[in-house]
Amino acid sequence: MARELTEVGVVGLGTMGAGIAEVLARAGLSVTAVEVTDEALARGRAHVEQSTGKAVARGKLEAGDRDAILSRIRFTTAMEDLAVAELVVEAIPERMELKAQLFSKLDAICPPDTILATNTSSLSVTELSVTTGRPGKVIGMHFFNPAPVMKLVEIVRTVVTEPSVVEDVEALAARLGKIDVTIGDKAGFIANALLFGYLNHAVSMFENRYASREDIDAAMRLGCGLPMGPLALMDLIGIDTAYEILVTMYQQSRNRLHAPAPIIKQMMTAGLLGRKSGRGFYTYAGRDSAEVVPDAATPATGGAAEGARPVRSVGVVGSGTMAVGIVEVVAKAGYDVTFVARTVDKVEAVQHALTRSLDKQVARGRLEEAERDAALARVTGSARLDDLADADLVIEAVVEHLGVKQALFAALGDIAKAGAVLATTTSSLPVIECAKASERPGDVVGLHFFNPAPVMKLVEVVSTIATEPDVAATAHALCAQLGKHAVSCTDRAGFVVNALLFPYLNDAVKMLEAHYATADDIDAAMKVGCGYPMGPFELLDVVGLDVALAIERELYTEFREPGFAPAPLLEHLVTAGYLGRKAGRGFRDHANR
Repeated sequence: MARELTEVGVVGLGTMGAGIAEVLARAGLSVTAVEVTDEALARGRAHVEQSTGKAVARGKLEAGDRDAILSRIRFTTAMEDLAVAELVVEAIPERMELKAQLFSKLDAICPPDTILATNTSSLSVTELSVTTGRPGKVIGMHFFNPAPVMKLVEIVRTVVTEPSVVEDVEALAARLGKIDVTIGDKAGFIANALLFGYLNHAVSMFENRYASREDIDAAMRLGCGLPMGPLALMDLIGIDTAYEILVTMYQQSRNRLHAPAPIIKQMMTAGLLGRKSGRGFYTYAGRDSAEVVPDAATPATGGAAEGARPVRSVGVVGSGTMAVGIVEVVAKAGYDVTFVARTVDKVEAVQHALTRSLDKQVARGRLEEAERDAALARVTGSARLDDLADADLVIEAVVEHLGVKQALFAALGDIAKAGAVLATTTSSLPVIECAKASERPGDVVGLHFFNPAPVMKLVEVVSTIATEPDVAATAHALCAQLGKHAVSCTDRAGFVVNALLFPYLNDAVKMLEAHYATADDIDAAMKVGCGYPMGPFELLDVVGLDVALAIERELYTEFREPGFAPAPLLEHLVTAGYLGRKAGRGFRDHANR
């Protein structure tokens, strides 16, 4: 039976510690909040007062409740005042020597049954526990920032943490209104272990000048629905904090993907720490400001579309969901569209699917009847590739098979008029192979739309080594006319989104495979702790495990990075036919859902 804790302490009243103190006091606990100096204590008190004041102003907290919360927190610089605490949470800087000294002091001050909890996000809880005479009473309690808002708490047990201590802390987390995941002591735990590998990869992509900071961030926000792009998130976390977390993870895992990208250390040394210093990957209006201001690296608006070739008519090849979506988007934008499917029956199926989609939008009030009729009037269907001879730009959206695409581009190279742009929607195959097959490689570009094309705002514009500058500009101009956000990258496996997304998904499978945490806990950690719209296993089941495996194999084949090698568990599930939702079973059973 879990204890009902009533008297708790918090050491360290920075943003995180002050937030934890507020959360504990909101739940009705008596809190002793400790800082090392009167100045730091005053800042901590101000944090809590400002946070609760905002809650009152927004109508989320009554003024009387705010006063009651503040009355439950005793602010002090005397560590000895923690002698009455049943649990103490430390939230001091992320340095092992500082935390070890603190735990040794707390061990001497607090009664033998007091639980000592660390809010560390990456350091070894086991290593901290052995600095005390009560390692069984030491546990990790990792809150997420801002603590009053974020619902996740990672509860980290060591091999010697007493089961009753775990029960007590789990009960406390529930009382605080938090969602907890209980896990073992491993660098990064769940959320940071998955998050920081992804962030480090994004930094490397920027450092290697594969894509701009704006395009990397936009790609992950618009392509994956993430609340922030990775480089903006690095600035929010703090470049120095990120560096320390990555170093700790690398020292334990020896996984090269956790070794901090060199630019991170360079930025830290130069004092470019992100928002808190006013400059990191982006430049801000001032210290601790969230307002991004233009700097020397900020791209000129519309610059990517300068010098575009004129486009009045567009061809689309294909009859699947993506092809239909692209036809719809292009026709609604005012272009004349000719689409080509393999048979007359498929042509009729595309026309039917297009009409049904537009009718739904009219019924939902998103489209006027006249706009629907005008869009449909711009669309012509055909079963003959020759009917694309006059198109200014042709987009292929056929099956994701290199041989099929190469044959199509060879035919388009002969059929399309001189100066026509030829685009492929491939998400993982080399665009240069299509370009070579066309025998007019300068005219070929990648236009990777995201599914569903009428809804998703992102398009990756992929230039090969042979793509003419005005062809890439034409792709950007088209995207602007379609109301899409185009990001630029070169012809490399995964482009931006898949190159960052699928190694993260692969890391999640490896974490499950190692029995570190359950699929439910991993999904909860990423959704609740990081604000992701879907957990990695939910997403894998939606994407299709076979599709994920194919993309991961492409990434591994191109980059030869051991960390990109597909997890054996993923390969085994695909071999067994457990492909996700479409098969009724993947990482979860969907047959009866």
